[in-house]
Amino acid sequence: MTGFRFIKSAMPKDDSPAALVRPMANEWSIRKRRPVRRKHIAPLLKTLESDLAIDLNVDGAFLEMAEYGPWTMVFVDRTPLVIELLDEEEERCVFLTLRGFLQHMDALKWVEVDHGAIPFLMNGADCMVAGVHGAEPSVQAGDLVWVRDMTHKRPLALGWAMDEASALVENTKGKGIKTVHWVGDELWEME
Repeated sequence: MTGFRFIKSAMPKDDSPAALVRPMANEWSIRKRRPVRRKHIAPLLKTLESDLAIDLNVDGAFLEMAEYGPWTMVFVDRTPLVIELLDEEEERCVFLTLRGFLQHMDALKWVEVDHGAIPFLMNGADCMVAGVHGAEPSVQAGDLVWVRDMTHKRPLALGWAMDEASALVENTKGKGIKTVHWVGDELWEME
């Protein structure tokens, strides 16, 4: 009879760094989903509109808020369009989801990648600088950015920029963007 063997050194201990890593997005669930009035989230939407130079135009739409893991989300007509998350300094950042960028593809804070990077991004991998071919000039290290395909300009992922725009384009080695949301993850599939 064959049994399963576990190697003690292969299993993370409770105090190891591997055990302290935050759970992946697919382990999170929506909690406290509730309708909200526009006036209650107006400052959040104004910040987003000014940072990305877009007009959300949610007048008359059915608005909801919910918690998704450590993030706060805003649903517009039952579609998750806005997320609020914390950066490394524990400051709140507001950004569109990929569904939101599909409706506002002229928004700022973008980074363009070639076709070689797309399969990796679709699996949730971080974006390496070798695949980056363009970046919007206002991108700084630590900014939340959206990654788009350089040919079709469609959103592929969201993540934290590890460097400024010029360095992301010029460098050839290393990580460029730490991915937090990508096409095909649980947030993308949510309705």
